[in-house]
Amino acid sequence: MALGALPDYPWDQMVPYASRAREHADGIVDLSIGSPVDPTPPLIREALAAATDAHSYPTAAGTPALREAIAEWFSRRRGVPGLTPENVLPTIGSKEFVAWLPFMLGLGEGDVVVHPRAAYPTYAMGAQIAGAASFASDDPAEWPANTRLVWLNSPGNPDGRVLDVPALAAAVARARSLGAVIAGDECYAELGWDGRWVTEPVPSILDPRVTGGDVTGVLAAYSLSKQSNLAGYRAAFAAGDAALIARLLTVRKHAGMMPPAPVQAAMVVALGDDAHVEAQKTLYRARRAILKPALEAAGLRIDASEAGLYLWATEGRDAWASISALAELGILAGPGPFYGDHFPDHVRFSLTASDERIGAAAARLREHGPLTPA
Repeated sequence: MALGALPDYPWDQMVPYASRAREHADGIVDLSIGSPVDPTPPLIREALAAATDAHSYPTAAGTPALREAIAEWFSRRRGVPGLTPENVLPTIGSKEFVAWLPFMLGLGEGDVVVHPRAAYPTYAMGAQIAGAASFASDDPAEWPANTRLVWLNSPGNPDGRVLDVPALAAAVARARSLGAVIAGDECYAELGWDGRWVTEPVPSILDPRVTGGDVTGVLAAYSLSKQSNLAGYRAAFAAGDAALIARLLTVRKHAGMMPPAPVQAAMVVALGDDAHVEAQKTLYRARRAILKPALEAAGLRIDASEAGLYLWATEGRDAWASISALAELGILAGPGPFYGDHFPDHVRFSLTASDERIGAAAARLREHGPLTPA
């Protein structure tokens, strides 16, 4: 598909289901999109307000204070010591970085971008923007010889799957053998729920246990949208191989991709405060504890979902049938087919709804019982 023939926006297909859900007597419960609903922490808003005298152009590289804060955060929260300001780069949210990375790396016709089988659609769109091909695979042995960029996503969107250190290390080794850059999209890393991830941090692709202490060819992307409720700030960053960061910075300077100065100031404060992150995680944990058993009582099986902002569920029937049944209950969810061709029976439920709306959804599901007709 040529760049001039972009696909239709998939979420437009949800309009009739949303309309049906809104007809519910108690209103819609929208669990389809992972957009935060909780307030931005006051200390971050105050930092933004204090920096609004932003008469000069900001820098694409980020202020020294921000770059140092990002490097320190990686050491403190992600188990990645030794990064310097030359290893990090602020971005205008993480979606633009995902979408433009193949282009910024110079990929084009004949090159392949690998991404997970259950995947955020922007990985494939980024390949298309650059004129490259995309390939969905979770098995490094399948990655073709002309692979030039690999995207990992751990914890995953939509499936909440976590890659442990051996899995990350195997992926990095395979990418290096192919001469490919490998990038980890890690924006849900603070939100571990099940198994070992209750107490153990989700590992980063930049972890020395993964890279052997050498980040050549390796990048990580992170967003403050989830952990800090900064989706409207477009506050994110990348880190890793200093040579790759330098290349990306050059492109971004030419393209004017500069995070606004007040946002950069707010990011410094957000990165330095762990208390608000734990408070937000507590909210999501409580919502998950209410929604998950209610979905199971309605006959849905929860797959993976060991971390992140979503519950990845299936009734074992076509996802659109599940979406329709949920809409009758006033609940809107995300269809699995939006996340690739491999999960036609799955539905994604977001935890980003208020306590009251999560409670309403759980009550409706329990009252109705199994969604699938007997």
